Amino acid sequence: MVVYINTQGARLVKEGRHLLVKKGEDTYHTLFTYKLKQIVLFGNVEITHRAMAQIMRHEIDTVFLTQNGRYLGRIASPESRNVFLHKRQYALLDDPAFALKMARSIVAGKMANMATLLMRIRRSRDADIAGKKAREIQNLMPMLENAASIDSIRGYEGRASALYFEAFGSGFIENQRFTRRVRRPPTDPVNSILSLLYTFLMNRIYGAVRVAGLDPYPGFLHSIDYGRYSLVLDLMEEFRTIIADTLALSLFNLKILQHHDFYEEKPQEDQDKTDTLSQPVADVSKDPMGWISGTDTDSVTFDIPEQRMDDSVATRPVGKYPVKLHPEAFKRVIEAFEKKLTTEFYYPPAERSLTYADVLIFQAGHYRKVIEGEANLYQPVLLK
Repeated sequence: MVVYINTQGARLVKEGRHLLVKKGEDTYHTLFTYKLKQIVLFGNVEITHRAMAQIMRHEIDTVFLTQNGRYLGRIASPESRNVFLHKRQYALLDDPAFALKMARSIVAGKMANMATLLMRIRRSRDADIAGKKAREIQNLMPMLENAASIDSIRGYEGRASALYFEAFGSGFIENQRFTRRVRRPPTDPVNSILSLLYTFLMNRIYGAVRVAGLDPYPGFLHSIDYGRYSLVLDLMEEFRTIIADTLALSLFNLKILQHHDFYEEKPQEDQDKTDTLSQPVADVSKDPMGWISGTDTDSVTFDIPEQRMDDSVATRPVGKYPVKLHPEAFKRVIEAFEKKLTTEFYYPPAERSLTYADVLIFQAGHYRKVIEGEANLYQPVLLK
């Protein structure tokens, strides 16, 4: 169970074996410790000493974000004691052939998923540009296979991402004013939601990496740097399209989010921060764009932490201001994201149906097998 707490001024306190989310004398939620896998705190949320001790005793991953969604840090379970596995991870960083093979597999999976989603958009929305960009991405695949360096692979990944986002906007039923990926800060509703979903996804993959006993820092596609979770970001690539991008399409196309759920923050101007009416969360697994099986049947802005190499991301255009999400809409996004992760699909390596949340853990375990030499090649999850 993953819990998100974004009520400003709330406190997390211990009562018996449980944790309570309180504000003033009011109790908002009772959290059963044995069910908790992760707690995500936004902004001004306090944790009492006794609650902190309970969290550490039960090794509950606790993530601290600013009210604006930027990563601050976390309380995590003790590091894996498997020093031999960690030694192997770092030793392989100096193996150019292994690093190239791993980076190529990761990007190949990402590119294949982007092309598949664009072809779905072409069929369902009769959008020629989506088909055109999908074919251009597919044409990069042979070049990727022949890439002689990781820098070349990163270049193909950047080019494919640029092509993908040129057509991604055609997947929306209504015009959402999305023209390109703008991250810092997001200047339209779609970019705002993508940044939020990528942040949520990164935290879940971090948890999966820790379950697998891996060190989250040494990766191959994303260069290693001080404080950068390069492995987490590597494993995130195949799931960006599968989980976050398809969910972003669902949120707008199913009208879970609408234009009045967002506002533009302009300096020195009063903002209308009136909460929008609560709406039920639609079943996002029923949106054709969200299917992985391929069957044809307090206002905040968000950003993924300073972790990823991404030359394709645009800086803030002149005259544009951050687009932010109202509190009630934010809650609907959280609910939809968690619902998405409970959607099941057939996962060939396990020979059975699993949820997206389970597959994140399985893929981290598969990555570990490649590191340890039990598997020859990393096989990303592909959108069908």
